[in-house]
Amino acid sequence: MLADWKYLRGGQSPHLKFPIAMRSIEEEPQQNGFMTRTGGSLACIVNTEVSAVLAVMRRNARWAGHYMAGDDQLDHSLIHSLKELRRQIFSWKQEWQNINPSIYLKPFLDVIRSDETGAPITGVALSAVYKILTMEVFDLHTVHVDLAMHSVVDAVTGCRFEVTDPASEEVVLMKILQVLLACMKSKMSLVLNNQDVCTIVNTCFRVVHQAGTKGELLQRTARHTMHELVRSIFAHLADLDSTGAHTDYVKRSSLTSNSHSDNVGKEYTSDGNEGSSTSNGNTDADIGKLFSVSSSVEMDDKMADSKIGGKELANDEVLREPYGVAGIVEIFHFLCSLLNIVETMGMGTGSNLLALAEDVPLFALGLINSAIELGGSSIGRHPKLLALVQDELFHNLIQFGLSSSPLILSTVCSIVLNLYHHLRHELKLQIEAFFTCVIIRLAQGKYGASYQQQEVAMEALVDFCRQPTFIFEMYANYDCEITCSNVFEDIGNLLSKNAFPVNSPLSAMHILALEGLIAVIHSMADRVNASSSLPEPTPIRDIEEYEPFWTVTCEKNEDPTHWVPFVQRKKYIKRKLMLGADHFNRDPKKGLEFLQGIHLLPEKLDPHSVACFFRYTSCLDKNLVGDFLGNHDEFCVQVLQEFSKSFDFVDMSIDTALRTFLETFRLPGESQKIQRVMEAFAERYYEQSPQVLADKDAAFVLSYSLIILNTDRHNVQVKRKMTEEDFIRNNRRINGGKDLPREFLSELYHSILKNEIRTNYEQSIAIPEMTTSRWIDLIRKSQKTPPYIICDDKPFLDHDLFAIISGPTIAAMSVVFDHAEDEYVFRECVDGFLAVAQMCACHHLVDVLDDLVVSLCKFTTLLDPSSSIDEDVLAFGDDTKARMVTVTVFTIANRFGDFIRNGWRNILDCILRLHKLGLLPARVASDGADDPDLINDPVNGRPLSDAPPISHLPSITRRRSSGLMGRFSQLLSLESDEPRTQPTEEQLAAHQRTMQTIQQCNIDNIFTESKFLQADSLLQLARALIWAAGRPQKSSSPEDEDTPVFCLELLIAISLNNRDRIMILWQGVHDYIGSIVQTTTMPCALVEKAVFGLLRICQRLLPYKEDLAEELLRSLQLILKLDARVADVYCERITQEIMQLVKTNAGHIRSSGGWRTVTSLLSITARHPDACEPGFEALSFVMADCAHLTRANYVLCLDAARAFAESRIGMTDRSLQALDLIAGSIKCLVQFSKADENVNLLGEDASKSSQEIGDMWLRFAHSLRKVSLDQREEVRNHAVLSLQQCLSAVEVTCLTPSTWTQLFDQIIFTMLDDLLEIAKGHSPKEYRNMESTLHYAMKLLSKLFLQLLDQLSSLPNFRKLWLGVLSCMEKYMNSKLRGKGNEKLQELIPELLKNMLLILNDRGVLAKKSALENSSLWEMTWIHVQGISPSLKEQLFPEKDPEHETELKTKSGESVMDSEIGFEAPVAIVEQ
Repeated sequence: MLADWKYLRGGQSPHLKFPIAMRSIEEEPQQNGFMTRTGGSLACIVNTEVSAVLAVMRRNARWAGHYMAGDDQLDHSLIHSLKELRRQIFSWKQEWQNINPSIYLKPFLDVIRSDETGAPITGVALSAVYKILTMEVFDLHTVHVDLAMHSVVDAVTGCRFEVTDPASEEVVLMKILQVLLACMKSKMSLVLNNQDVCTIVNTCFRVVHQAGTKGELLQRTARHTMHELVRSIFAHLADLDSTGAHTDYVKRSSLTSNSHSDNVGKEYTSDGNEGSSTSNGNTDADIGKLFSVSSSVEMDDKMADSKIGGKELANDEVLREPYGVAGIVEIFHFLCSLLNIVETMGMGTGSNLLALAEDVPLFALGLINSAIELGGSSIGRHPKLLALVQDELFHNLIQFGLSSSPLILSTVCSIVLNLYHHLRHELKLQIEAFFTCVIIRLAQGKYGASYQQQEVAMEALVDFCRQPTFIFEMYANYDCEITCSNVFEDIGNLLSKNAFPVNSPLSAMHILALEGLIAVIHSMADRVNASSSLPEPTPIRDIEEYEPFWTVTCEKNEDPTHWVPFVQRKKYIKRKLMLGADHFNRDPKKGLEFLQGIHLLPEKLDPHSVACFFRYTSCLDKNLVGDFLGNHDEFCVQVLQEFSKSFDFVDMSIDTALRTFLETFRLPGESQKIQRVMEAFAERYYEQSPQVLADKDAAFVLSYSLIILNTDRHNVQVKRKMTEEDFIRNNRRINGGKDLPREFLSELYHSILKNEIRTNYEQSIAIPEMTTSRWIDLIRKSQKTPPYIICDDKPFLDHDLFAIISGPTIAAMSVVFDHAEDEYVFRECVDGFLAVAQMCACHHLVDVLDDLVVSLCKFTTLLDPSSSIDEDVLAFGDDTKARMVTVTVFTIANRFGDFIRNGWRNILDCILRLHKLGLLPARVASDGADDPDLINDPVNGRPLSDAPPISHLPSITRRRSSGLMGRFSQLLSLESDEPRTQPTEEQLAAHQRTMQTIQQCNIDNIFTESKFLQADSLLQLARALIWAAGRPQKSSSPEDEDTPVFCLELLIAISLNNRDRIMILWQGVHDYIGSIVQTTTMPCALVEKAVFGLLRICQRLLPYKEDLAEELLRSLQLILKLDARVADVYCERITQEIMQLVKTNAGHIRSSGGWRTVTSLLSITARHPDACEPGFEALSFVMADCAHLTRANYVLCLDAARAFAESRIGMTDRSLQALDLIAGSIKCLVQFSKADENVNLLGEDASKSSQEIGDMWLRFAHSLRKVSLDQREEVRNHAVLSLQQCLSAVEVTCLTPSTWTQLFDQIIFTMLDDLLEIAKGHSPKEYRNMESTLHYAMKLLSKLFLQLLDQLSSLPNFRKLWLGVLSCMEKYMNSKLRGKGNEKLQELIPELLKNMLLILNDRGVLAKKSALENSSLWEMTWIHVQGISPSLKEQLFPEKDPEHETELKTKSGESVMDSEIGFEAPVAIVEQ
């Protein structure tokens, strides 16, 4: 039997000229190059192969007979040519490159072509050719290499041999494949022409199908060879120039030619007779039938295009050129046509066809995938290749994508992924169609999709989501395009929905969807990480007026500054349009009015804008659109005309055009409406495709007839169906009175018969099928659609995308995390949660981040305190999920706390639970400046990082003994009398895991690093702490106080850590502490923490916040509002804190309000036995040596010092020291006065300053006057003496005369009267030795008056002042103490008066007249002296005129009355 492999020789296949830059792909690395071998060595190689062929031929009896005896016997031509080559090969003298390779190849090729040789001989000859090719016996520089390579291809593809056994046949077939592959992979493949390459591919493909009846090895080898051929061919595409296509190229398949297919599908028996296959005979026959059908269709198409013969001649010229784009296009078209062949075969029946239904498309798709992988983006440079990809290939991919075979679907998805990677900018609408009609459709699990299909589709979708720019380009190109579907939103909803395990355990599908969501989020996060700065989201302005936005395009798609705002604007319009569509579906009239209101339709409706709305808006109710278009109203008719003009029916068959038209709306039910719609369609169709039809009436009648035929054939209620003859008969003479071609009508009939025109689309079906008419419409739209936007790694649209997908993503991941049990899923979810948090922070989506935190906190198990503390700790240590999510929550809080708002409450709930469990380190409440020893303070907690082993737990004293550590301490304590229970290894391990988890959380950083939080987040954190602490109660147990106290500690800590921003927190902190202070009636830890926390804040912040000093010090007034019982307990500590505050911050307290608060607190301590000592120390620090006395605090400090002087708590020495402080402060008054003199103030400032200093002097004297009334003799006398010393030591010029007058009237006279009243009205037991105090007071009066005599005498009211002095002396002289006269005082007063009179007289003061009366001061004086010491005048002035004496006696009664009036006036002033 002979096997014929001469396939498609001389077939028509176009080609391009080979560019010099084309590279070849070699099967093996070059080791024995031609230039390294001599001619002799190459001759030896050829000779070896000649010997091998001859040796095999001699084994066969047929060839051996030629060597028998006989002189006339001649060798066979094959034997002769081999021997001749052997004789000549070593005798060639010229360079090997100058030898025509055909000379030494021809003997081998003749053996291959010969039908007389058997399989072994042919196999050896093929091996010889393979060796010559692979060892590069000749190369591109050899003469006539092109002819040699053509001869090799021609001989191998036309190989004929006698089949002796199946095994040898398979060997020959494999060697044929081997040689053909070597031809394509060798460097000499560059000289092959288009027909050679096409013949090689065709031959290999035929071997693939013939191998179906052979062994497994041949099948696999043939398929592998086919893949390698395709890879080798398409690898050259990148080196071809985009302009290399032949101008006269005609698309014509030489691969499917019938010129050498006579023996296709035939096999031969061993005796050489032709026979049918005994195994799987139908397969080869069917394959042959397929190729003949495909070829005939292609040829019919091309014969219709060709006219004379010029194109065929041009093709012949292309065939002889080195293969290039033309050949590659032909091969790629052949590969695409294989899918069409499979569709044709799918119509048949039989088991072999069922196997073929998966095997053949898989093989074809694999070849196509290899071509795209190697061709890559170079395909886009060649229009004919690109056109094949855009139309035929992609349409087939969508059809096969809906195959029930998961293998086919997986391969299709891989091809589309490669196409997306290389050619997405040329496949905009095709990619959208693939996702909407295949991926999303199948991944939803609806419309009859199997679980396997759904899983494969989901895997493919996840692969797409892992592409760096996929989701961003989907959003920019589709979601932001008005006429496209929302691919990104659909993908996001699909992934989130499929991730939800609704009433079912977690499956692989849920995990896949989760991976897709996480891939989307990670791609966003990666872009953010790669970007140095994020673009600020720009607000989109409202639509102010209508503009025809349907056809608006972006001018610069390469520039993000142009296309980003453009697509955002389009998305905004699209959302508004969808809202308008919803209104239209409910009420068309109101819907159009709504669109007018938002300026998506003009104020005055025009038919074109409404037609565009119907044509390009998705989600419209097609029934309503059909009714509107079919309405008889004039405006509706105009809209219908404009609507029909929006279709492109050029070169489209009428049934396809009708399908395309009716897919946009549902045909109304009324006949008149149908007629109007069909008339508009017919007019438009005839306008664009008048080739067959005579007029628009013919188009109308024919289209109407097609509608009737469609209803008749596909309506189950119609019993008698219309036949083809009936349809043809019904359409007679409709074409301008003539008949339409029968073939034309028959084709229409069968088209409707096989494919129904659907006019009743279900509104609920969101994903339509990709029908042929839809595909044609899509291809036409793709020519007008805006260019595909290529996104880079800049996060321009990330904010918009994340805002859309964040909510569903968080919900889906939370549900999966809740149902998951595998640690891998836990980690995937945790990574996703962190990526979501990062995106929320980057795009300032605080609400989304809060939702995430709230969701995560639920998984920590810390918010469910249903079990005991011990059980909680152990359960937490054993719960991997809870520990992982706890670390995640606090990682988010630490990294992205700036953008947490309400989520702080949930985080604090977790922290409080850990606090109750005794698991928090002490540094959590640290303010960053505490004493380091506090961290190791056993009272406040244990440092987590230095956690001791459980065996050492007895040495640890926790704040709470109810925690795990406390329980272990009790169990292991040596002092316990109860039997000790050692913790188990599981408990130890759980405890260790818990400790490690808490350490990883870094909870303390939330508060110690709070100074880096944004203001809003910091404020919310403080409010959350106040909320968590709850309202303060009047009385509560220590356990109830634990949480509020801890929250208050944290609140104080963040206040201190944010001293530069304390104003943000201050109001809330102040109000909360105030509520605690005013509510609490009994001493407790909460009020203690509040009071001393407030003092601590003031003490720490005063040096840094001068603008807040007044507010801080005013807050200390809260301490004054403490309940008496509370204040009494903490008074000493409060005073110590106040003392420390004063010592460290006295220089920063500048306002009188601040000092008033401080001195008020200090004054209160004067009455407390424990607090008075530090209080007086603080006051001494301020007043001693006038160190910190200022005009702002002078009077206040005097009052505080007087309080200590009057206090009878403690020793008398403290009162005396207080008096010394008061007395010593006079230095400040003197300094103030001199400072004003140096400044030389003028006008109102001078008057105001003088008045202020005068008031200070009066307050100073008043303080001493008040203390001079003290019951204690030492204090009383010290006060009088201090007043005397201070006033006496002051320079007269320091005070104004009026001030001195006020001192006498309001201070000295009042003091004298009060002392005298006390001496008269109280017993000696209450006021001991008042005599001496009166003695000192009278001396004070005399001395001070004489010292100031010069200034006082010049005053207008000197007479009144002097008479007041005399009145005081007279009262003291005539007073009786303890029921008897005061001898010492009675002795002192005359002496003092005597001295005063002498000085007055000496200075001439007594000779003066009164300004108010005619009587002289002399006369008035002696009237009063008469009541004190009658003999004093005679003693002092005996030489005076007697007339004066007579005058005095005459007016004595009247003068006495005047003197009394003059004395009482100052007293009244003092009392006022």
